[in-house]
Amino acid sequence: MSQISVSRLTFAYDGGDNIFENVSFRIDTDWKLGFIGRNGRGKTTFLNLLLGKYEYGGAISANVSFEYFPYEASQKNMNTREIIGNIHPACQDWELMRELSLLQVGEDTLWRPFYTLSDGERTKIMLAVLFLKENGFLLIDEPTDHLDAQGREVVSKYLNTKKGFILVSHDRAFLDACIDHVLSINKTNIEIRKGNFSSWFADKEKWDSFELAENEKLKKEISRLSESSRRTSGWADRVEATKYGTRNSGSKPDKGYIGHKASKMMKKSKNAELRRQKAIEEKSGLLKNTENSDCLKITQLAYHTKRLVTLEDVSIFYGDKAACKNVSFTIEQGDRVALGGKNGSGKSSVARLICGEDITHTGTVRTGSRMVISRIPQDTSFLSGNLSEYAARHGLDGTLFKTILRKFDFSRLQFKKNLRDFSAGQKKKVLIAKSLCEKAHLLIWDEPLNFVDVISRTQIENLLLIYKPTILFIEHDSVFCDKIATKKIDLK
Repeated sequence: MSQISVSRLTFAYDGGDNIFENVSFRIDTDWKLGFIGRNGRGKTTFLNLLLGKYEYGGAISANVSFEYFPYEASQKNMNTREIIGNIHPACQDWELMRELSLLQVGEDTLWRPFYTLSDGERTKIMLAVLFLKENGFLLIDEPTDHLDAQGREVVSKYLNTKKGFILVSHDRAFLDACIDHVLSINKTNIEIRKGNFSSWFADKEKWDSFELAENEKLKKEISRLSESSRRTSGWADRVEATKYGTRNSGSKPDKGYIGHKASKMMKKSKNAELRRQKAIEEKSGLLKNTENSDCLKITQLAYHTKRLVTLEDVSIFYGDKAACKNVSFTIEQGDRVALGGKNGSGKSSVARLICGEDITHTGTVRTGSRMVISRIPQDTSFLSGNLSEYAARHGLDGTLFKTILRKFDFSRLQFKKNLRDFSAGQKKKVLIAKSLCEKAHLLIWDEPLNFVDVISRTQIENLLLIYKPTILFIEHDSVFCDKIATKKIDLK
């Protein structure tokens, strides 16, 4: 075991504010770290700094070689074993087969052209090869985004048998199953805590609640002391002024007594002001890392009948190949339907068919007349322009749209950037905010949480549980599905 040491790390992209400023910490190279932070905080940037891709201030020292996942394989027409040989020439077949067996990947995949493998198969194979490299410390960036629920379970169990990695993921169950430390990027610092995601999140919620309560208490104390200081200072001024007047009896005032009384009042006022300043200082130290997780809202249109969608014995085809067969279910008002199944089982095709796309199918699909659907697709590559332009193109209320994004932790600087420069999670949030702005009878969300940070996931969960919109969603986050779904449809 050795250590990775980060000392006074400072980094900013050209012309931008510091993403990291005087950051220092140490991690052991046998730790299994979950890397957590809101979208746009710099998780992938930090991994690239470890890889030496950018110049930075401060120092990073390590006695291990960093290996980044996902590994971008060139020449995808080569068979998979040849590509593995290029990545890790010393890799032995028996070692490779042992790892692939743990990941439930068949030997036949090694002799197929790499481009023919599914995204899930590529993910598993690349992880196996990178872990076989000696003296390597893996930087695993979002491995779950191409894995179905079963694939996530397999990979999390595999990672739990390993040590020495930083894992960027927003899947809570996945993190809990395979990490023993949390590395979190907060608003003002980076901290390390021992434990899994759930223990870290529970501690964070307790601490945030404590700080919020302390903040409210200090606000009241500052208000009380301000009033006390103002009132006492006013009394002192009025008492001091009586030194130069006369009493009703005509006798002269006792200036010594009055001056002493005024001095005591002034001292009391100054003490109240000092306590107020101390309370202000204490308050300024609070809430620096408390995340903005304001409640979201949605207004869904009511439909004139209870049932919105019916599928009866629907099979979808691409050429001669069936994507799914004999699918039957209904969507009624108030349903929150989780559409599940393995990768390639036709989930997205079913969603697109309900949205009215021309897809070859048999069976019966009935959707309500004049029913309005708000859809979130998987793909975000089409996003471009700034947020104001995007809102105008889609007829959205620009103020509402940006308010939602502010609640999703977007800074005002983000509003000026081109959407192409957003992180993957920020792009997903744009599509979610668009859908929340649209007045519709039915939401159809296809993997809406891909790349979206944990805090935002809890915001979305709370929204759906409070407002109970009618929704069909495809999502592999098991915690989200268990919390939200009122009905689950599993495509075989």
